[in-house]
Amino acid sequence: MKRLLTFISLFLCAFVSAQNINDVLKYGTENLQGTARFQSMGGAFGALGGDLSALNINPAGAAVFNNTLITFSGTFYVTDNQANYFGTQRNSNINDFNINQIGGVFVFNNTNSNSDWKKFSLAFNYDLAQNFDNSYLVQGRSNEGVDSYFLNFAQGTPLGSILLEEGELIENGYLDIGANGGFSDQQAFLGYYGGVIDPLDDDPQTSDYISNASYTNVDQQLQRTNLGYNSKFTVNMASQYQDRLCLGASLNFHSVFNERVDRLTETGYDASSEIQRTTFDNLLVTRGNGFSFTMGAIAKLNDFVRLGGSYQSPTWYHLNDDLSQRINSDLADEDIGFIDFNIINLFERYTIQTPSKLTGSMAIIFGKNGLLSFDYGYQDFSNSKLRPESDPSFQTVNNEIANQLGSVSTFRVGGEYRIAQVSLRAGYRFEQSPYANTDTIGDLTSISGGIGYNFGGSRLDFSLNRIDQQVNEQLLDTGLTTPATIDRIRTNTTLSYTINF
Repeated sequence: MKRLLTFISLFLCAFVSAQNINDVLKYGTENLQGTARFQSMGGAFGALGGDLSALNINPAGAAVFNNTLITFSGTFYVTDNQANYFGTQRNSNINDFNINQIGGVFVFNNTNSNSDWKKFSLAFNYDLAQNFDNSYLVQGRSNEGVDSYFLNFAQGTPLGSILLEEGELIENGYLDIGANGGFSDQQAFLGYYGGVIDPLDDDPQTSDYISNASYTNVDQQLQRTNLGYNSKFTVNMASQYQDRLCLGASLNFHSVFNERVDRLTETGYDASSEIQRTTFDNLLVTRGNGFSFTMGAIAKLNDFVRLGGSYQSPTWYHLNDDLSQRINSDLADEDIGFIDFNIINLFERYTIQTPSKLTGSMAIIFGKNGLLSFDYGYQDFSNSKLRPESDPSFQTVNNEIANQLGSVSTFRVGGEYRIAQVSLRAGYRFEQSPYANTDTIGDLTSISGGIGYNFGGSRLDFSLNRIDQQVNEQLLDTGLTTPATIDRIRTNTTLSYTINF
């Protein structure tokens, strides 16, 4: 009965947050998704419109549609990761399929010939802004052990503040210390009862700790698996003024779910070490929603040239994190197994504010033969915020954001060539790293191509999009300071079908 009560009590606890700069970047950046036509042209649709995913760039694009239609798209994702950690390389990949876009636009032509407003459109669209599904393996021989993680939290923490009370269950102690002492004390508790660290003496006032592991180098293996999405539902209104100007605005509603499982195994200690194997696992689940709005315009200078401009507001995400952990070693407390993924830390609700974005666009139209399009986007990630800003831990992270992140320029180029009912397409995208120091996250490059066939009443489009980026990821947030370098290649194969009415 007491074990059951422990499980229920976790829902009543609030924990000090452990969010960091990586959370801001995870939800502040959007990978190229959308229809096959949009992807095949590199997303360069800011001055074009006429595609439902183009509403993500410039909401005025909905006024370019000539008729009511619906489009739905499915994408097959292939993610290849090549991880290098202390000179050891491991390759891994994951395949996934999603219905990543579905939407429609209703076009209302103005029958009043005396009005300068020629038509009005109302559009609804769902897009997968970010697909979090990924899995990779990191393996190597490191000179930093998992004991460093727990020592960083434990040093300065009085032993008495992390000891179990007489008769207290270990899972209750774990939850209570997290609720009352905070995340740092909880990790010190986990390291102590997990057998990884010990105090210098048994005095409850002592705050100095030592490692129980003896090593010069250790073998580490991390299996990191992500599941989830950041989806965007857009409600759009747009109108065409005379034959030269399109105006539009959108409301964007985000839904976020992300589950990350880290399984860290450490072996290869000295033969004299009392510990010969340590395992430390973390399960972090994030749920929430977000909101933003977008405004834009497209001007038709003549029959050949169009210019576009748009503003995307900051996105305000309201998120909740659930964290579960488990640990084991040769010296762990005999009851350590009761701290597992069923024992859940509920963090307080928090807000991430991502930066606003400006986009300027130009398109050259070659009649019915084809087109060329170019977009430039600007976004300053140093303006990102974690809220409430009164939280001391958030103040620290916000200072890191201001110092480490910078402005991001995005370039997108796309072209389309038409031969009767067939359209041939190609695109290129370049996006700067959000870090002032590009060692943490490298620049993103993408090349794409595709083909479409117009049946008259409907259209079928296909695209192939390859995205390359190098990232450095730490195995743990502190203690293990040498990151794994991951060369990540994402290949999206998308098929879209459009029905005209």
